[in-house]
Amino acid sequence: MAMPISCSAFRRAALILALVAGGMPAFAQESTSQSTTGQSTTGQSTTGQSATQIASNQPVGEVVLIPNRVIYPGETIELTALKQVTLIPGKHKPDAMATRSEELQGKIAKRTLLPGRYIPSAAIREAWLVEQGAAVQVFFIAGGLTISATAVTLQPGSAGDLIKVRNSDSGKILSGTVMADGTIQVSAS
Repeated sequence: MAMPISCSAFRRAALILALVAGGMPAFAQESTSQSTTGQSTTGQSTTGQSATQIASNQPVGEVVLIPNRVIYPGETIELTALKQVTLIPGKHKPDAMATRSEELQGKIAKRTLLPGRYIPSAAIREAWLVEQGAAVQVFFIAGGLTISATAVTLQPGSAGDLIKVRNSDSGKILSGTVMADGTIQVSAS
């Protein structure tokens, strides 16, 4: 016979599942200048007051950016998909979380980013500078000697990444570093 699940046990299990599956929630107040109606965290009515006016007598919290909608893997992160919130005084963002516009603007999501959650630094990457299958110039430089060739990339990469390319003339596979201008520099091996 099945045992009935108490409501509190069910809620506790759902909360644990949400925290494990969805990452860490941001403990914050929206930092907008719009008027809000409702209850503040102290239980006082906040009709016609902004969140910054309510907290004016409290220490100012850290301002961070979190998603305001679901951001899917492979999607470029735009500032319109983020909202600015002020952390509750006394709360600090966890380490290894990207929360500033310069850390997020133009980056690519590696996994699904949920609204209202911090964005782990490991969940974003730079946009690819060279795509897989693209024709690129490969350079070998040793002292005054420079050899260049055309190659096809076997994997995508950002500036500074070590990727494999196939020489178009010889068919040999080389490893090289993606340079900021989109060329590949190989070294002697």
